[in-house]
Amino acid sequence: MWRTGSRNLITDVAGLTVGNHTDGSVKSGVTAVLCETPATAGVQVLGGAPGTRETDALEPHNLVDGVDAITLSGGSAFGIDAAAGVQAALREMGRGFEILGFRVPIVPGAILFDLPNGGDKDWGRFSPYRDFGFSAAMAASQDFEIGTAGAGTGTTTATFKGGLGSASTVLENGITVGALVAVNAVGSVTIGNTPHFWAAPFEIGDEFGGLGMPHPLPADASNVTTKMRTAARGNTTIAVIATDARLDKPAAKRLAISAHDGFARAIWPAHTPVDGDLVFALSTGRSETVLDLDGVIDLNAAAAATMARAIARGVFAATPDERDLFPTWAKQSVVGH
Repeated sequence: MWRTGSRNLITDVAGLTVGNHTDGSVKSGVTAVLCETPATAGVQVLGGAPGTRETDALEPHNLVDGVDAITLSGGSAFGIDAAAGVQAALREMGRGFEILGFRVPIVPGAILFDLPNGGDKDWGRFSPYRDFGFSAAMAASQDFEIGTAGAGTGTTTATFKGGLGSASTVLENGITVGALVAVNAVGSVTIGNTPHFWAAPFEIGDEFGGLGMPHPLPADASNVTTKMRTAARGNTTIAVIATDARLDKPAAKRLAISAHDGFARAIWPAHTPVDGDLVFALSTGRSETVLDLDGVIDLNAAAAATMARAIARGVFAATPDERDLFPTWAKQSVVGH
């Protein structure tokens, strides 16, 4: 029987800390995942409109063996600067890949499009995201806020306000899997016109309301509801899946691919041409468990389930703001149902 880690956060994976920077005025933010020691990493992009930094370095045939951090940011292409701020913080900590006497922190990153969300984007000549990234890295700890925080601050879905979500799973063999996700999807995370999450079959306890699946399924369950039906608002769901299992780069990429199944289990539709859906994978290698084939299958299944739960938790935990374009799940579920 699988269970959550003690925090039900990605930081239940030993060797990781997470920091958020949230700017209420801009209505955007940055989330940084810091690795205590360089972690094996992979990435898989399945959305049609990604915005990334240093993802090519993570391909199995390329040189870099480990990364020092991962950055998730709002701000569309402006948010790519956030990774430079995280890199600066790590440099001050003496972290990074050493070459010819120099240390270069390796910080891949991804961005989501949250510009038209009601926040003030009149920031002048240079965007604030580099500073946001630095602050997020310096705030990193094992405990962090989910919901309207960090990269999830200004996010939305087709029907509700989005958010930053996280979850963890401890497998029967003791291996831990953790997910972190900024949910800014074109699609919907709930079933038809109900408050029931698509991720309900994977819920542990009542971590996102405990409503389960609706019975019977509503007639509109398969309807395609997207933000694009009314206006081209922001989109892209970006995430990190992590484990303490010992993985090489090809296995880390496979873990990222598997975690995308969690997108498909929690968001309908997912991976559209106007989403930049992306998953980074991290292996800290802290577990002594040696995986056989059954163990690898369980690990990849847990990656999908944990990601689905994290997506629902991010939307479930979102808090309202008077400038919101969409209601929070909590408010609408009370008022509308």
